Amino acid sequence: MSPDDHNDPVGQSFDAPSDRPTRATSPSAAPRRQGGAAGRVVVLVLAAGMFSAALSAGGTYLAVSLTRQTAAVTPTDTSQPVTAPQIDLTQSDAIVRVASQVRPSVVTIMATGTSNVSPFSVPSTGAGSGFIVSAAGLILTNNHVIAGASALTVTLYDTREMSATVVATDAGHDLALIRVDATGLLPVSLGDSSSLQVGQLAIAIGSPLGTFTDSVTQGIVSGVNRSITVDDQVTQTKEILSGLIQTDAAINPGNSGGPLLDASGAVVGIITASASDAQDMGFAIPIDQAKSMIAGATK
Repeated sequence: MSPDDHNDPVGQSFDAPSDRPTRATSPSAAPRRQGGAAGRVVVLVLAAGMFSAALSAGGTYLAVSLTRQTAAVTPTDTSQPVTAPQIDLTQSDAIVRVASQVRPSVVTIMATGTSNVSPFSVPSTGAGSGFIVSAAGLILTNNHVIAGASALTVTLYDTREMSATVVATDAGHDLALIRVDATGLLPVSLGDSSSLQVGQLAIAIGSPLGTFTDSVTQGIVSGVNRSITVDDQVTQTKEILSGLIQTDAAINPGNSGGPLLDASGAVVGIITASASDAQDMGFAIPIDQAKSMIAGATK
C-alpha cells in the first residue's frame, strides 16, 4: 500500500501491495497484513471455528467481487403519510467526536524490505498503520507491519514524513514499538480492554490500502477472548494469537496496527487481522497486552 494508506480455513494477510498476507496491513497501495505494501503472505485460521481469517496487514491487495441486485419495487399507498426514520444522534455524535480527537494521533507506516523470489531478491514495500503513545515520538503498531523491513517511514497526520527505528517487538502478541525523531506529538489515551462488553461501540481508524489515510469505520465489539491461528506461507510457520477482540467494524489492508477505540476515544485494541472468507469479522489485540511494553519504553 502507499504511504498514504502494513483459505479452506486460511486467510491471506492484509499488507498493502506487498508480499505480506492478510494481516491488516496494506501494500504500498495494497498489501494485506494491515501493515506494509509488499508484505508476506500470511494465512489466518480461526482456531475455534476453523475458518479463515486474514491478518489485517498492509501488503497484498484484497480483490472483492460485488454483485448488485435490484430489488423488486412494491407500489406504496401515496395517500398515507410517510414517517421519516428516527436517527440516533448520540452514537453519531460520539463517532464524530472520537474521530476528531484521535485522528491526529494515527500514522501511516511504510515498510521497505526485500522479498525473496527464487532465484531473485526484489525490493518490496508494505503499508500499515500505527498510533502515537508518547509525545516524544513513540508509536505502537503490529510486529507484522515492520518485521523484516530494512527501512521504515512514518507519515504523520500533518503530512510530515519521518524515518523510524524499532524500539521493541513482541512477536508472540504481534506488537511493536517504533520511534520517530519528533517531540510535542499528540498521544492517544489508553483504555481498559478487560472491561469490554459485547455490543458496545467500536471505532477503527487507519490507512486502508495505504492510500486512504485516517479512514474511520464503526461497529460493535462482537466478541472477546477469541483465538486465531496465523499461517505464514512464506516462512511456513504458524502462530496463535489469543485473547483477541472481535469486531464488525470494517477492517481492510493497511489498517493493521491502527487503534480500535471505545465511545470515549480511548484505545482498547490494536487492529491485527480480518477474516478472509467472511464479512464484518475483524480482530484486535487488547491494549492491556501492550501496556507493559509501552511502560518499559517510556521509563
